[in-house]
Amino acid sequence: MTENSSTAATLTGKTVLISGGSRGIGHSIAVRLGEAGANVVLIAKTDQPHPSLPGTVHTAVEDIEAAGGAGLAVVGDIRNDDDVAAAVEAAVERFGGIDVVVNNASAIDLSPAEQQDMKRYDLMQDINARGSFALSAAAIPHLRASAQQQGWTPKVVTLSPPVNLDPKWFAKHLGYTMSKYAMSMTTIGLAAEMADAGVEVNSLWPVTLIETAALRNIPGGEKLARGARKPQIVADAAYALISGTARLGSGGFLTDEQVLTEAGVTDFSDYAVEPGAELIPDIFL
Repeated sequence: MTENSSTAATLTGKTVLISGGSRGIGHSIAVRLGEAGANVVLIAKTDQPHPSLPGTVHTAVEDIEAAGGAGLAVVGDIRNDDDVAAAVEAAVERFGGIDVVVNNASAIDLSPAEQQDMKRYDLMQDINARGSFALSAAAIPHLRASAQQQGWTPKVVTLSPPVNLDPKWFAKHLGYTMSKYAMSMTTIGLAAEMADAGVEVNSLWPVTLIETAALRNIPGGEKLARGARKPQIVADAAYALISGTARLGSGGFLTDEQVLTEAGVTDFSDYAVEPGAELIPDIFL
């Protein structure tokens, strides 16, 4: 976080289960939580390097541990119920419980309905909607147990947008919109379901495009990246939410700027990929 915000809150002894995290925003979140002393368990498919994208679940764990946290790699697919159960079991066996879930893994295809390949549609529904639901649901007993710790509030943070019913978001990429809004509906439902246990559940979404290797690899990606912010802004916002540095209740559709403002950040300029460039807003806002 920038120098005008607090970084004192520690997550030492807290265990975070993250879907994905080999690269991009998920990786930045994992490393940021590692810096705060967390135990970070990653479930991801990236056992071997991708031909054009850097990072595997194993190198991500190395980065978490280099930052000061403890890491555990679980090679698995959140579309597979056995893999989800194995990740939860591994986190509990290694670290004694689960205090936080971060639903980061996501598939994207921005095709309009007329051009939507149904295999890609199913992939988005299975990873985005079903995967986030499955991982969160499997962790619920452990989050409820975590809530018994004095002075601690367990969290579920899902990287999904506000449910904006403006028809333009449906017309542009209906399949993707449906899958991401399903993730956000998970936030609404789980926040209500676990309110009695004191578990906070929120969605987190960036105000601007975020620069990642995946963004740069798409046609026109280098130009888009110049109007983006670094993934560290989302990582810092996730840390602020999880650590309690920012307190914004439960069941919210929160932006990175909103969370960081609550945490005391007043200047976001250091997050820009290209200082002074016009920032490109993210979708759904």
